[in-house]
Order: sequence, then structure tokens, then C-alpha cells
Amino acid sequence: MSIRRTAWILLPTQLRRLPADLAAIVGLVVLTNASVFLPVVRETPLRVLFGLPLVLFVPGYALIGALFPEAGTSVTDDGDVDSLSGSRDGIDGIERVALSFGLSIAVVPLIGLGLNFTPWGIRLGPIMLSVSSFTLGMAAVAARRRWALPPDNRFTVPYRTWYHSGRKELIAPDTRADGVLNVILVLSVLLAVGSVGYAVAVPKEGESFSEFYLLTENETGQLVADDYPTEFERGESQSLVVGIGNQEHERVNYTVITELQRVEISNNTTAVREATELQRFQATLSDNETWTRQHTVTPQLSGDRLRLQYRLYRGEDAPVTNRSAAYRELHLWVNVTSST
Repeated sequence: MSIRRTAWILLPTQLRRLPADLAAIVGLVVLTNASVFLPVVRETPLRVLFGLPLVLFVPGYALIGALFPEAGTSVTDDGDVDSLSGSRDGIDGIERVALSFGLSIAVVPLIGLGLNFTPWGIRLGPIMLSVSSFTLGMAAVAARRRWALPPDNRFTVPYRTWYHSGRKELIAPDTRADGVLNVILVLSVLLAVGSVGYAVAVPKEGESFSEFYLLTENETGQLVADDYPTEFERGESQSLVVGIGNQEHERVNYTVITELQRVEISNNTTAVREATELQRFQATLSDNETWTRQHTVTPQLSGDRLRLQYRLYRGEDAPVTNRSAAYRELHLWVNVTSST
């Protein structure tokens, strides 16, 4: 017995009986989750290639399969099958595809809206789990409803009919004009697929930059860009949160240095007369990754209009001792009173 046959027998009976289109839906959900969460694969274009169908088509197709398990035929008054007239006992393939796109575009935002009111929020993990669970659940309902119907009434995708019809049209067209049109059609499809594949594999990179920001924690525990502390007492600590967002389209090493400075401003020029380094942080971020660090600021200088400066340096060999070489800079003007 071949390995392929043995592996097929080991599968649960429900999976072996699963209709081909629903099995493809389950497989696509598994591949999409693998391309999103596996450490190496998630950095490749496969994430987009599998993710777009999961968002735009697959959930709606599974829902339509659960609602309409019957084959899309029309029955005339004398009992003959007719595709143009008579009463309908299902929906045809074109209607199924069109409704799949429409329902997917409706269902996925509703799932996101529901997640917005949960503690998990609209993030990649909860979105993937919710959309995948909905799709697999609808696929299971669709499979059970099809199994409950007589075999002749179940919806099936006519793969073999499409294959033989397409092969006949390409190899033995009725006329020379049909043959030329078929060649043009194949070339057009290949060109379209190649263009989309290239756009996915080599996306156009936007502007490269790094986000650098300061936040505080409000009474409810949320991080906000407001109500920064400006009044300090020497030797006593107050809390701040520094954050970095990597939009450089590559992995970057960052260094953050916090200083409290006594400065002198003259002729639009700021000169540092005295400075003490308070803290230093290092972080390595992948593209589109963010980093935050809550820390305490404990001033060792006293005086009015002192500058609490945060400097961001980029790269492993960044000249962190050179203030003017900082990639980004943030500061607060603070007053520090002497402790009594």
C-alpha cells in the first residue's frame, strides 16, 4: 500500500467524505494561518497570496454553501431540467461566486466590529482566529446539509467537465478563429496572473521612516499622548512611556538615550551647559513592528526650564555620544525643585 493511500485512510471519515470545494476551503484556511503565523513563511508574499482570498471570498463561499446545499438547477412544469426557466431549487455557479464575494465583504467587517467591543480588539491574532473559525464552522454546516440530501440534488463543482471542455477548446477548436481567440485568452490570463504575482512578490515600498513618541498612562490605564509631567522634585520619580515604530522596510537596531539638560538659548541657538544621562534603552525591531517601554524619570538636576530630551539612534554603530547625530529627538520642558 502506498504512503499516499495510507495517509488518506488515516484521515477521519468526515474529512474523507468532505466535498472537494469545501475541502479546498479548509485547506486554504490552514495554509493562510500557516503563512501568517509561521516565523519564516510570514515574511514571504504567501501571506498576501493566501490572505486576500480568505478575506474577500472564502467566508462568503462557506456561508453560501451552508445556506444553499442544493445543486443550482431549474425545473420546468413538465419535470425537465432547464437552466433558463421554471422554478429554482438552488443557485447556479455564477450566483454562488457573486454572492460569495458580496457576503465576504459584509461578514469580515462585522467580525471586526464585534472584536472591537471585546478585550482582544482588532488585531491580527483575533481577526485570524475569528474569520477562520467562522469559515470552518460554515464549511462544517455546509457539509452536513449536503450529506443530508440525495446525491443527485447535492451541489458539486464540475471540475472534470470544465477540464474536458477547456481541453477540447484549446486542442481542437471548431474554427481557426476560435483557436486564435483561445490563444489570446490564455495569454491574457497568464499576463494578468503574472502581473498580480509580481505586484504581490515585489510590492512597491512606500516612504521609509521610524516613529518615535512619548506617552503617559491615564486614570483608566490607557496610554495617551497627553498630560505629560512638567513639575518634578529632585530625586523623586515620575512615569513615562517611550515608543518606537519601525516603518523602514527592514530590520533595524535602535538605541534610545534620555538626558536631563540645563540649556541656554541665544540667537535661536540652543547650547547644552550641563547634562545627566538618565536611562538608555536598546531595541531591535522588524519592519512594521512597534516597541514601548514604561520607565521612571528621576531628575538629578534642579532648576526651571530644564530640557528632558529623548534621542533615537538607528543602526548598530550609531554615534550615540553625538547629540546632533540623533535620528529622531523628543523633549519636554520641565521644572525641577530641590528636595527639602
